[in-house]
Amino acid sequence: MSERKVLNKYYPPDFDPSKIPKLKLPKDRQYVVRLMAPFNMRCKTCGEYIYKGKKFNARKETVQNELYLGLPIFRFYIKCTRCLAEITFKTDPENTDYAMEHGATRNFQAEKLIEEEEKKIQQEREEEELNNPMKVLENRTRDSKLEMEVLENLQELKELNQRQAQVDFEGMLDKYKEMERRQRERELEEDERETKEMLERALVKRLRDSDSEEETKDQSRKHVADNPTDILTTDRSTGPQGSSSVGVKKQKVESWERSVGGLGVKGALGSLVKRKKPADSACKPAAAAPRQTTDTQTDHSGAGAAQPESSKASNRQPVASQNGSSLSLLGAYTDSDDSNSD
Repeated sequence: MSERKVLNKYYPPDFDPSKIPKLKLPKDRQYVVRLMAPFNMRCKTCGEYIYKGKKFNARKETVQNELYLGLPIFRFYIKCTRCLAEITFKTDPENTDYAMEHGATRNFQAEKLIEEEEKKIQQEREEEELNNPMKVLENRTRDSKLEMEVLENLQELKELNQRQAQVDFEGMLDKYKEMERRQRERELEEDERETKEMLERALVKRLRDSDSEEETKDQSRKHVADNPTDILTTDRSTGPQGSSSVGVKKQKVESWERSVGGLGVKGALGSLVKRKKPADSACKPAAAAPRQTTDTQTDHSGAGAAQPESSKASNRQPVASQNGSSLSLLGAYTDSDDSNSD
């Protein structure tokens, strides 16, 4: 057996390579190759996302009549993984990249678009400078101004960094903490002062309420008798009371005596009382009308006690003794007159 890993083969001396027949293959012949997606894309038919690096069994062909500096350009055909729609893209040796042809859209092209735009601007500027020397001067002056502005900004940044390097940040933080502590203490003092003021106000209010309650009690004690006629029925010597209540009662009695007259004095009702004269025993065997004399003793309290003296007849009932005022005596006299007239 011959050796398998032969690097040099034997050619006979009469070998003529031009006599070897050539296969006639089409120029646009396609080959099946295994490749990965060179960029992220999205299918236009179904909207399926195809990420970069996904493997495909693609068909490869050479693009006719397209060359870049003598380099051929190849086209690849792949199918969508969801709807099996055909997607084509080709090589771009000018930009060392791939270019999408149809069947899908390329994603994340922002950076590439910016680079292309910058290249276009640069090319337009170069074309203008070639044909217009004044434009070259203007562009140079503009560039020099921009450079000066950049240098000034850089110098300002350097100075700012130097100033910040000299700043004592720890001291500033300590001052800020001290200010916060003082502010907190001030707030606590204000709160304590407000609470003390509120407590003092509440205490003063309670004292005023208690004083008002005592005054109302004293006034109620003073004004026990609301009716003016209660002075006549009250006993002046009922018991020891305050000097203020005694003085009030004295004033009421004096005002009543000035307006009406003293009811407890002898002879005060003499003109109002009509005494009955005793008749003969033969004509009127009944007992004569009782004679009553009112002896009243008045004191400073305004309550008098009257003790009637009645003369008993043979067949008349005695008039009941009245322990009340003089007005009640007057009523007793009028009752006796009515009974005698009958």
